[in-house]
Amino acid sequence: MIRLARPDEAAAVRELVHAAYRHYIPRIGKPPGPMMDDYAARIRAEQTWVLEDDGRIAGILVLEPQAHALLLDNIAVAPDGQGKGFGRRLMSFTEQEARRRGLDAIILYTHVLMTENIALYRRAGYVETGRVNEKGFERVYMRKDLPTGAPA
Repeated sequence: MIRLARPDEAAAVRELVHAAYRHYIPRIGKPPGPMMDDYAARIRAEQTWVLEDDGRIAGILVLEPQAHALLLDNIAVAPDGQGKGFGRRLMSFTEQEARRRGLDAIILYTHVLMTENIALYRRAGYVETGRVNEKGFERVYMRKDLPTGAPA
């Protein structure tokens, strides 16, 4: 089940994100941006979604509406849940949510050194739209246009 996160889940969301991203610290030389986010504020803004599995949070999404696209600001799966299809479910949900909101594209970014993420997003139909230094991170922006009228 994927649902909006509740205020009392901010600590659990933060812990899951830290567990999912901490292995990138040596690679990029500092904690990735998602590890520094304010999840209580994100939950209050109704931007955080959780995927539940066996009564626990197994994955999260942070989605921000933009003018003509949905920004997938963060997607994270608990390390012990990786390889179980949770990431694909979260990505599919993101497409469904964009369509529900009447948006025709999803945009996202990832660190330039998170090469496996870039490859995964390319396989999922995302195309690179630019590279920028933003908030002290070298980011790769990507976009996926959603065909109108097609199911997710």
